[in-house]
Order: sequence, then structure tokens, then C-alpha cells
Amino acid sequence: MGRVVAGVDIGNSSTEVALARIEGQQTTFLSQHLVKTTGIKGTVANVTGIRLALQEAVKKAGIDIRQIDLIRLNDAVPVIGDLAMDVISETIITESSMIGHNPDSPGGAGLGVGITVMIDQLCAVADKTLDYIAVIPKEFDFEWAALQLTRAEKQGISVTGAIVQKDDGVLIHNRIGKKMPIVDEVSLIEKVPLGKWAAVEVALPGHVIRTLSNPYGLATVFQLDPDQTIQISPIAKALVGNRSAVVIRTAQGEVVERKIEAGRMILIGAQSRMEVSIHDGADAIMRAYGRLGTLVDVYGEPGTNVGGMFNGLRQDLADLTGQALHEISISDFLAVDAVVPASVRGAMAGELAMESGVALASMVKTDKVPIQRVASVLAEATGVPVEVGGVEAEMAIRGALTTPGTRAPLVILDMGGGSTDAAMMDAAGNVISIHLAGAGDMVTMLIDSELSLGDKELAEKIKKHPLGKVLSLFHMQLEDGTMLFSESPFPAHTFGRVVIREERDLTPLPTRATMEKVRDIRRSAKRRVFVTNALRALQRIVPTGNLKHLSFVVMVGGSALDFEIPQMITEELGRYGIVAGFANIRGTEGPRNAVATGLVLSAAAGTDGGLR
Repeated sequence: MGRVVAGVDIGNSSTEVALARIEGQQTTFLSQHLVKTTGIKGTVANVTGIRLALQEAVKKAGIDIRQIDLIRLNDAVPVIGDLAMDVISETIITESSMIGHNPDSPGGAGLGVGITVMIDQLCAVADKTLDYIAVIPKEFDFEWAALQLTRAEKQGISVTGAIVQKDDGVLIHNRIGKKMPIVDEVSLIEKVPLGKWAAVEVALPGHVIRTLSNPYGLATVFQLDPDQTIQISPIAKALVGNRSAVVIRTAQGEVVERKIEAGRMILIGAQSRMEVSIHDGADAIMRAYGRLGTLVDVYGEPGTNVGGMFNGLRQDLADLTGQALHEISISDFLAVDAVVPASVRGAMAGELAMESGVALASMVKTDKVPIQRVASVLAEATGVPVEVGGVEAEMAIRGALTTPGTRAPLVILDMGGGSTDAAMMDAAGNVISIHLAGAGDMVTMLIDSELSLGDKELAEKIKKHPLGKVLSLFHMQLEDGTMLFSESPFPAHTFGRVVIREERDLTPLPTRATMEKVRDIRRSAKRRVFVTNALRALQRIVPTGNLKHLSFVVMVGGSALDFEIPQMITEELGRYGIVAGFANIRGTEGPRNAVATGLVLSAAAGTDGGLR
């Protein structure tokens, strides 16, 4: 009968199982299954997902889980990614509040500056020599509000603009004689301070505001000195590209400025240590890492954002694994320049200023206790012996060799959710491997951050699928410029929107960004992470460090299924004369299931794959 072996590959995003019967030298694969990973890779929370994958795999194979003789797990190393920001979220504005949202239909056009006053108090103002901005909450009907504005004008009161809670901007504007800028749909109108100087600007349709999005325009309107102009500049930056905006000057000290420094990273090597500032950017950080040689650990400067981030990573892993903080070290990291939304202190509608920052993916290294704990909990739960097999990249190379047309010597790139691994097997079967931080999850994080989505699931969809713009109920422009005509109408809620083109569904994006901008951010994020890490990984495993000495590279892992990443890497490696393509594991599975297949095959060979 032989023995039944299950290879289990725990990844950051997914857990894969390969089930096979081994009889002598003959290995017959029975089934495979993939589920979403439960918990952080390499921790006991993974057991729930593994059991689910095993149950589905045995069901497909028509056997019982108790008929499995051995379960082999990959040596899963946790990878946690996080953002280290150049400008931290609770920074910025003294002496100002603002509303910078883009209502669909503001009223009028132009710039109005004056003192804020409630609409029902407008006709009773004491000083008729000043200019006023009317504040109109939802309790007041648009016709009554228009009547009050007209009455004030007849009384010689100068009203230069209005801030409206309901979507009544155009309705009010059409009913008054004096034309003025009116910003509507201001949901938090109760936060608008009364009796303060305010500026309201609305641009003509198809145009964007010019004065309030210019720091010197704000300085002119509010008569600011140079120091105040520097403090208020993030307001202008946050309002760039808007069709309408309101800026209100509040009394000094009402909005307190607080700044947390981005900080410095302390890189500890085998023989030396280096310090590099987050302000220097990702390129400088990675150059410093390159000069350091072998990385032993990384710390962040205490009391800074990056210090808090690294301490947080260590603490998270210590909580998950039950280990002491000093037993956890960072074995690799990838720094990538990113655009980070920084929330603006003093904002009234949740405005964000887009600031430059650095995204960091870190590989947090612990001893083998966590994965051994996973193995023992799984063995207890299933009643089947469980052992920890070889390192992922080395198992992946065994799996990749089942691709038709491959043989040793061979180099593989395993691109998953949290890490990018590379391994090289020479003609004698010896394997060298490298395990680097940064992969699909980091791309998702960059897309989420740079589009200010606040929705990781939506960012994941943007990463995985192409875009389109629905121009009518029956035709759509695709991101490559071609037109797609449909026999059946597109859903009404997608009309005029940029949509994600999933296999069976269209998901409209909640952002106002153009299709071209979303596509550029998606492709740039993939290049910054995958192309950078592919070159970094391959340079480390080539004995000479020269990529031109490589001939063939096979891509495996979930990210090799992406509709853009393999082409990007193939194009980049083509410059070095390398033939690259994605695997077809066992001739049937595509680039998936390489590690799980390798775990089964190394059990059949009675070896862990020529590891060293």
C-alpha cells in the first residue's frame, strides 16, 4: 500500500497542501488544496487553516485524515511588514482648521474671505463694514437661506461666501442675485467655529482651486508671517487638485502642533554597526544595508516613529510565540520609498496631506520553537505524526524541478505574500538559499497607503486585477486604451466610475483618482518590491555576485500568478541575458504548490533536499 504523506506549505497569505502516496521509488500525487492562512505565519494560529486544508485534500483523494502516515511542514519564518513614515500622523497645523473635501456640485465660483456667522444671525450683525461667510446647517431650508442672503445684501451687509451642510449649494446659488462661492455637503458643520476669519474658494467646472492650494495664497488671505506660512503649508498641500475648499483661521493655541520624528535605524552587522536616518530615503537605507554585509539585527532610535515600529514588531511576535523580546531579531528588511497619507491636525473633514515616507517590510527571526509548537499542536489535533521539513526555498526548488523542461543546475524565485526567496541547486544537488522580507503583502500595503483607501481588501483587489472605466451602460475603456463592448448592460452603480475588472464582477473604486493614476501606483508598487527583491535575492545566491553568470530562473509562488509581475521580472532579468518564466509544478499546477510538492518529494527521497 505504501505510505500517505502530506506536504504543508504555510505562507503569509495562503496555506497549501499536497497529498501523495509513496510506494518505494514511486510517488503518486492524490490531491492538493489551498486555503487562506489563519494567523501570522509560523504561529499556533496556523493550525486551524492547516486542518481545513487537510480535510479538503483528503476529501478530494477519497481517504480519511487518519490514513495519512506523516504530515511535513515547511520551516515557516514569520514576516511582518509595517510603514515607517517620514511625517507622522498627528503632526501639523497650528492656527488653522479646514474643510477640503470635493463636493460633487458646489455653487458659484471665485474666492470669498470673511468672518463666519450663522445664517439666522446674518441680518443682525453689528459691524456692516466687515465681510461675512454664512454658515448654513441642515435645519435651514435652501429657499429660506437664499432669502436671508438676499435680505442681508439689501441691508448693505457684505456676504462673500457660504458653507452649507446639505447638498444645496447650486439651489441656493440659483436663488440669489449676488454670485458667491458656496461649498456644500459639509457633514461636520457643527465644528465650524463662528466669529473667525475664513476663506471659501470654488473653481469653475473642470478647473481646480488656485489660491487656497498655494501657501503664499493662504499667507496673503490671512496676512501670515513667514513662520506661520511654513506651519500652514500642509493645508495647501492637502488641498491641491480640489475644486472647492474652506480654510478657517482659529485663535492661536486652539489646535496644538505635535511632531514625532521619523528617527534613525541602527543596523547591526557581524563586524560593524551603521546608523541611517529615515529622512535619507529608502535608497540610502538599502545602500547602508549593502555596505554592512551580513545583518544580525536592526533597532530603531528610541522615542521615534521607526523605533516604535521595530519595538512593536518585536512585541507582537513575543506575544504570539511566548518568547522574550531579546530572543527575537530582525534578519532582513526591505525599505521602499512611499507616499504616506498624514492626517492633518485641525482638519474638519478628515483631510490628508500626502507626505513622502518609507515603507519597511521586516523579517523577524526567532528560534525554531514556534514552528515546532505548530507541529506538536497539529499532531495532537489530527492524531498524525508531524515533522518540520526543510527551508521553504530548498523545498520549492525540488517542487520546481517537476516542471517539464527543467533540470539542475536551476535557480528559483519563490514570490509569496510576505517574503521573496531564491534558491540555487547545482549539478551535484547542493542547494544555497536566501530568504528576504517583502513581497505581495507589501505591494498591497503600498497601494492602500498611496491611494489613501484605508481598505486592505480593496487594495488586494487592485493589485490582482486590471482596471477599466465604464463610459456608458454598454462600453468600457480598458487601462491599455482599448474599448470593450458588452452585450448586456453594466450595473448602473458603475456608470462613469473607474472599476476593478474581476473575473465575474466589477468593483467601483471609492477614490477620485483617475484610472491612469491607479494603474501607475499599482505598477510602481510591484516594481519597487518584486523587481528590487528579485535582483537582491539573485545577487546573493550567485557565488560571483554577477547576475550575468545565471542562465535560467524559474518563478514559483502565488505572486508568479499575477498578471504583471512575471513579465516585469522577465523584462528586467532579460537585460542580464537570463531566461526567466513561471513554473508549471508537476505539469498541472502552474507556479502554485511548489513547496508542498517539494516537502512530499524530499520525504520520498528520505532527505531534506541537499541542504546546507
